[in-house]
Amino acid sequence: MKEYKIAVLPGDGIGPEIVPEAIKVLDKVGEMYGLSFSYEEGYIGGAAIDAVGEPLPQETLDLCKKSDAILLGAVGGPKWDNLPVEKRPEAGALLPLRKALGLYANIRPSVVYEELADASTLKKEVVLGTDLLTIRELTGGIYFGAKYRSEDERGSFAVDENKYYVDEIERICRLAFKIARTRGNKVTSVDKANVLETSRLWRETVVALHDKEFKDVELEHLYVDNAAMQLILRPTSFDVMVTENMFGDILTDQASVMTGSIGMLGSASIGGEVALYEPAHGSAPDIAGQGKANPLATILSVAMMLKYSFEELKAAARIEAAVKKVLASGYRTPDIMEEGKTLVSTSEVGDLVVKAL
Repeated sequence: MKEYKIAVLPGDGIGPEIVPEAIKVLDKVGEMYGLSFSYEEGYIGGAAIDAVGEPLPQETLDLCKKSDAILLGAVGGPKWDNLPVEKRPEAGALLPLRKALGLYANIRPSVVYEELADASTLKKEVVLGTDLLTIRELTGGIYFGAKYRSEDERGSFAVDENKYYVDEIERICRLAFKIARTRGNKVTSVDKANVLETSRLWRETVVALHDKEFKDVELEHLYVDNAAMQLILRPTSFDVMVTENMFGDILTDQASVMTGSIGMLGSASIGGEVALYEPAHGSAPDIAGQGKANPLATILSVAMMLKYSFEELKAAARIEAAVKKVLASGYRTPDIMEEGKTLVSTSEVGDLVVKAL
């Protein structure tokens, strides 16, 4: 029996509700495929601030580094919005965690299930068949650049530096090309090369890498504004999209609309010795503790864990098939509820996926 150690960081809001459902599913699939999982919890985000005064305690970071994978719920909430920026759950926990662990690539699938095509705000005939994988650079760019405020003769101003090195661009795009080879063999690189110098470097680097190592993969370039438009007009035309940090942050949330709910989107942050898996949605404090949260994004995140960290492809596919079966049976949480379907709670969804397995 293969044994894996997982750091569990439930976090804030609905995090403590959705994470147990994913663990429930992980344990069941482990029984089926001879896999054993041990779990150790740590504080992160607002929960860590309340417990020890810091959004990312050293104990949590140490726990992550000695684990085989990390399962994260969600962080943040209005309770901590008045703290200094560097002490807030998002900026004080997620960004430093990614940097400390070398997690330079975020992988986020946006798959439109046939059973949920009517739940999208876009027309069914537009979104049906969408299978987009967005690969976002995660440790560079404007989120990590120098930030300061100052004054000159005109008045007060603020600066956020957007900085990218060639090797940062090469490693994220190399990953995108490699993954594309296992899928539809097409990469869409998103930039703003008509305006930004960082984007001009991005495009030059992508082209050079493509011509040198990946000529067999189809490559297209889109400006970020056009990419946002094309996601709505022709989402099925995309295979793998690769882009810088801020553009990827925005476009992946836009892509969630196609799937019917951001509650359906899992994600993986990889690149270091240990990878982090989390749902793409936030902490949703307005519904915390009510059993309304959709745990499917977290469940699909542990399927990604099985795929990317443990190379247990059959087990990962089994979870994905079980999720599809639950949806096909008409069970829905409030975020994806439709007329004629059966409304179920957070924990009931976990039970249904286990049963489907």
